[in-house]
This record gives sequence, C-alpha cells and structure tokens, in this order.
Amino acid sequence: MRPMNKKVVFILLFIISVLASGCASTDSQSKTRAVEKGADGQYGDLIVRLGVQGSGGLFGKAREEGWFEEEFGKLGVKVEWAEFQSGPPMTEAMASNRLDFAGLGNMPIIAAQAADIPFKVISQSLHGQKNVAIIVPPDSTAQSLSDLKGKKVAVTKGSNAFNFLYRGLADAGVKVSDIEIIQLQPDEAQPAFESGGVEAWATWDPYITLNTLTGKGKVLADGEQLGVLSPSFNIVRKDFAEQYPDLVTLYLKVLNQTLAWEKENEAEALKRYADERGVPQEVIQGTFDRSRSINIPVTDEIIAEQQKTADFQFEQKTIRKKIQVKEVFDNQYIEAVSK
Repeated sequence: MRPMNKKVVFILLFIISVLASGCASTDSQSKTRAVEKGADGQYGDLIVRLGVQGSGGLFGKAREEGWFEEEFGKLGVKVEWAEFQSGPPMTEAMASNRLDFAGLGNMPIIAAQAADIPFKVISQSLHGQKNVAIIVPPDSTAQSLSDLKGKKVAVTKGSNAFNFLYRGLADAGVKVSDIEIIQLQPDEAQPAFESGGVEAWATWDPYITLNTLTGKGKVLADGEQLGVLSPSFNIVRKDFAEQYPDLVTLYLKVLNQTLAWEKENEAEALKRYADERGVPQEVIQGTFDRSRSINIPVTDEIIAEQQKTADFQFEQKTIRKKIQVKEVFDNQYIEAVSK
C-alpha cells in the first residue's frame, strides 16, 4: 500500500482537530450556557425540565392546573415535564443535562453521587418509615426475611427498595446468594407478582398499598419493622441551582402550593387519585396513611441515616467508591421558602 502524502496527512489531522474542538466547544456550551435575567426580570427562552415518576397523582393535578407553568411563566421561563418509572433513569437524565428537578428515593441519590453526577438535595419529600416494604402473596407462608431463602424476589435495581432489600437481608443474616433476585421495573414486577412469577416483591408506595388493600399481597416487612429508613428527596441539577437559585426556591414554593391543595382538598384528591388508578378510594387513603408527601429541610439525623446506607452499599460493592453524603445536601433553598 502506497504511503499517504505528508501534506494529505496534515490536512486530515487538521480537519479532525477542528471537528473535535467544535464538538468539545458545543458540549461545553450545553453544560455551562446560562440565560441571563433581563432588566424586566425575565429569563427569555429558558426552559426548566421537571421529572416525575409516572403520570397523575399530586403532580398530575399541578400539571392540569398549570401551577408550575403559571409561576415560572411570570419570569419568562417555560416548563417541560418528563415521566419516569423509577429514580435511576432520572439521575441519568440529569447527568446528560436533560432534567433539572426530580423527586426520588435514597438509593438512587447515593448511586448518583458515587457516579459523580452533579446535583443537590434541596428538601425531603417522604419520611421513610413505611413507604418501602417487601410484599408477598396473601397465601404465602413466609413469616420473616429468612423464609425468602430459595425464592424469587423482584426489585428495581438502584431504587430505594433495592437498598431496603439488601440491608434487610444483611440484618436478618440472609445472603443475597440465598435468594434469586429478579431485577424488574414496576410495570414488569406487578404482573410477575400477580402471576406467581416471583414470590416476593421489594417495592414502594403506591404499589404496597395497591396490592395489600386489593388482596393481591401482604406486607412481610417494612422500614418501621426492620428499622431501615427509606426517605425520599427533591433534587436539582447542580449547575442549574448555581445559575438560577431563585428558580430553585420558586420550584419549592410551587410544590408547597401543590401540597397545600392536597391537604385542604383531601376528599377531592382521594377521588381524583382513585379514578386515575381505577381503584377504590380506600386504597388511596391507605397510601396517605402509609406515606404522605412532605417538603421540609433535611435533618442531621436523616443525613446520618443516609450515610449508613451509603457505607453499606459501598461494602456490598453496589457503588464504586466511598462517599460523604453531606456534600450533596443543601437546605438553603427550602429554608428560604420557610422564611
């Protein structure tokens, strides 16, 4: 084969370097580009992207009424919504700058921090005692986690239920290898649980209450029984928070408005949520009793519990490095709302 002319090689290398430089510049701009607030207090063409798990529910009401669109619109900011089934895909979207706000459980946050995804925890959204549990069929003879040996257990990898299952098994002296873990998203786990394809399911509400109050399952163990908290949190993309702290505060203010509607109109909320899911209102009341949404500063006690979870997951090699969880918690925004 004839050697390439030096001039041709130089030209090709120059073209490649220019293209690479252009790509890098574009990527850098997508990460750092900020829309400045004008003299009129408007942000122009800024778009804020809000992530929710599933449709309907509390955020379904907010979307229908346009509460976020109305308040952000006053500053010239447009709102886009994105639906997810669980927390891990939300942090992945945040890592690629496709999502600005999300509400998710404790384990996805730990995994995201260990993966160096830049975000801030801006408030706590669930207390965590009963919102995660391991359920079994109503005719199951299992009485404790030890009875799960040799059985198929469904769980969503990287979710708060994933952490709850693993910590619960460790405390009960049951090796992960003693059971068969089937990694499924909720829409896959539900039919598998109903059909007997799995013999237990580590999950969160509303799936716990939907199954227990409709007679499809019963709780084998929850966080209160095992002493394992599974709090949930609201998070924001770090660059977004640093560029638009006033919009982070605004997000939490509108969330408080949404929670106030639910509290002041509980009968309407119960009917609405029940109709959305096609279940009796008693089922939705059960989810309220088990885990009602909140929007509060994160206490030192909750951060300490989160550190326990992070240390445990590092020992289990489910996260790649040891982390200090306090580095991602930032109460300044929710405290500003409280004032």
